[in-house]
Amino acid sequence: MAGVTGRGVGREREKMDSSALVADPAMLRAAFACFPSGVAAVCAMVDGAPSGLAASSFTSVSLTPPLVSICVRNESETWPLLREHDRLGLSILAENHGRTCRTLSSKRGDRFAGVDWLANQDGSVLVRGSSARMIVSVHDEVEAGDHVLVLLRVHSLVAEPHIPPLVFHGSRFRRLAATVDPAEDEDDKSSR
Repeated sequence: MAGVTGRGVGREREKMDSSALVADPAMLRAAFACFPSGVAAVCAMVDGAPSGLAASSFTSVSLTPPLVSICVRNESETWPLLREHDRLGLSILAENHGRTCRTLSSKRGDRFAGVDWLANQDGSVLVRGSSARMIVSVHDEVEAGDHVLVLLRVHSLVAEPHIPPLVFHGSRFRRLAATVDPAEDEDDKSSR
């Protein structure tokens, strides 16, 4: 049925031309910003100093083998330094890490100024207080337009699910709201 949408008939502004090309990067960026994501810091010691980047494209990939992924801009000056290391630290930033994320994302200055970090013997660097911390290695890289998709193999991890993650949505940081599922609430009442 032409012109029928889920909540009404003929709402012209919701119609889309599927043959139209996405030519405006700003429009595409705005659409991508509609999807909330966590933020991961990927870090290692490089020439005796911590080096790292922030990635809002972190995602879980596989349980067997244990794989996660991030996407990195092709123009990144940091990724070529990090990818050479056998082990990298990957930290899922916590809701109080907004400043840490901005610092790690900066193009100038000391990216670790004010960041509470820990270097491991293997050269990986982790951000303290993160929701999860992983020691990873590069498993594979796939060219993907103006980014590279990096598959990372997880070697060890610590998860702190009680620490709320940093959420990036609408091109800004947000916090998760505590909600109660009515069904869970009823289950809790009936078990008393």
